Amino acid sequence: MSMGDITVLDTPALISWPLSELNGSMIVNSQITELEKFSPTRAQIIQSLGLIISEPSGDSILEVSKIAVETGDMAGISQTDLSLVALAYSKGAVLVTDDYRMQNLAERLEMEWRGVVMEGISETWEWELRCIGCGKLFDSPEKPSHKKRETEECVDCGSSLRLRKR
Repeated sequence: MSMGDITVLDTPALISWPLSELNGSMIVNSQITELEKFSPTRAQIIQSLGLIISEPSGDSILEVSKIAVETGDMAGISQTDLSLVALAYSKGAVLVTDDYRMQNLAERLEMEWRGVVMEGISETWEWELRCIGCGKLFDSPEKPSHKKRETEECVDCGSSLRLRKR
């Protein structure tokens, strides 16, 4: 199997794909924890398969993080998602995800990707973080959020910050 044949799977693939399709693919350790919350039985089965549990290099995390800050995707991506993109990037693997932010990053990094069950993005976007109250623009965070859709508050007016297409 050449590196181009290796796939890095986002969690929806672990949940929805037939078990026979998962063997030999790569995942990151934090996905097991995610899966245990969603389906403990599926998590046990996944752990018994021939999946390769790996972590991305520090350099690949830095490179992907830099691009995620530039595109504004960092404000809406989890640490697990960032790790999956970085793992696929560092291994020259195909990223399998339906997450548009992850696909957006893969496109910007000129990586091969494909959807889990959906077709995927047709164009790349850049995002800005804007206060819904006063309209002030904020820089993209340097690190991923701990929770999906986690929003910060405006330091000026206290309203929520939202991602908008730039």
